[in-house]
Amino acid sequence: MEKREQMKNTLRLTIDTFQDKLFCLSRDIWSSPELAYNEKRAHDRLVRFFSEEEVWTVESHYKLATAFRATWGPFGGREGDRVLNVGFLCEYDALPGIGHACGHNLIAEVGAAAALGLKGALENHSDLSVRVKVTVVGTPAEEDGGGKIDLIMAGAFSDTDLVFMAHPAQQDASFLPCVALTDVTVKYHGKASHASAYPWEGVNALDAAVLAYNNLSVLRQQLKPDWRLHGIIKHGGVKPNIIPAYTELEFYLRTPLTKDLCDLKARAEACFRAAAVATGCQVEITYPNHAYSNILPNATLINLYENNGKALGIQFQEEANFAGSTDFGNLSFVVPGIHPFFYICSEAMNHTEEYTEAAGAEQAQLYTLRTAKALAMTAVDVLCCPDLLMQVREDFTRAKLRQEK
Repeated sequence: MEKREQMKNTLRLTIDTFQDKLFCLSRDIWSSPELAYNEKRAHDRLVRFFSEEEVWTVESHYKLATAFRATWGPFGGREGDRVLNVGFLCEYDALPGIGHACGHNLIAEVGAAAALGLKGALENHSDLSVRVKVTVVGTPAEEDGGGKIDLIMAGAFSDTDLVFMAHPAQQDASFLPCVALTDVTVKYHGKASHASAYPWEGVNALDAAVLAYNNLSVLRQQLKPDWRLHGIIKHGGVKPNIIPAYTELEFYLRTPLTKDLCDLKARAEACFRAAAVATGCQVEITYPNHAYSNILPNATLINLYENNGKALGIQFQEEANFAGSTDFGNLSFVVPGIHPFFYICSEAMNHTEEYTEAAGAEQAQLYTLRTAKALAMTAVDVLCCPDLLMQVREDFTRAKLRQEK
C-alpha cells in the first residue's frame, strides 16, 4: 500500500509539472476546431506534443488519417513476462458551427496528462512486479462516424488490456449510462409537377417526409420512457410552385441497451415505409454510420475511480442522468474500461456556445487535471494489485453476459 501511495504522489507531481504545456495543448486544439475525420491540426499538434518528449514512440496517421498512437515501455517486471498494456484515449473533433462545445479539447488533455502521470509513476518505481506499457490513442470522429469503431475493426486495441478516458459535463460522475445510438437517412423519390397548373401529375415527396415525421411523433407515445428518436428534414424541396420530387430526413434512434435498437429500428422503418405507401413515393432507408453501443459499466474501476477522485476533492453526484451516446460504448464491449464525466467550472450545457467558452477557459484546468490524476491513480491501483486486475476482468465478463441476455 505504501508503494502504491508513493506512485500516486509521484504521478500527481508529474502532471503538475506539465500543467502549462497541457493547457497550451488544449487551447491550441480548442482554437482550431475541426470536424470528424478532418482533425488534421489537432492530430499534428498531439503528435508533436508526444514526439517532443522523445521517450515516446509515436505513430502518426495510425490506421486512420487523423488518428495517432504514442507508446512508452514496456517497463517493470521481468524480461519475457506478459506485458500489460494500459490505454488512454484522446478525442479532439468539434461540432459544426459552435466549435468545441462538447469539450473534446479537454478530453485530449486528460488523456495526455493521465498517460504522462502514469509514466512518471512507473519509471520512478522500477520494482513493480508486472511489466507495463502505456499507450495513448488519438481517436477521431466521435461526434459523427465513430472513429473508435473504425479503430476496433482495424485491430488498434487488440493488445490493449485496460482503457481510460473522461468526458467534460456539468457534474462529476464516475459513470453515466450513455445509450445506444444509430442514425438513419431516409430519402423519398416522387415526381415533380407544377404545383398550381397540374398538381395531380406530381407525386409529392414532401408529403411523404411530413407524414413520416408525424408518424414518428405519434409513435413516441408507445415507446418506453427511456427510448429516444429525434430528427430533421434535411431537404424539403426547391420552390413552392414545384411539387417536390425529392426529400431527405435524418433521424437518430437511441435505446439504453444495444439489443433494443433492433426493435426501435423496425418500428421507425414501418413509419417511413407507411409514408411512402400513402403518397405513392419510393423510399430509400440507409444507416450511413456505425451504430454506437451503450457503455458497459465496470464496477471495480468505477469504485476505484470514485475513491481516488474523493481523495483529490472531487464531489460525485448521488444521482445523475444522461441520454447521450458515444463510440466508447463499442470499445467497452471489447476492452475493460472506464468513461467518467467531470465538471469544468461551468453550469452551461454541452453543445451550446456557452460550453464552448467554458471548455477553453483557464478555470477548467483545475478540474481537467484533477480528473487526469484520478484516472492515472486508478490505473496504479490495478497495476499494483493482481486481485484488482482479476476483479476488473471478471466484472467485464459478467457485465457482457448480462447485457447479451
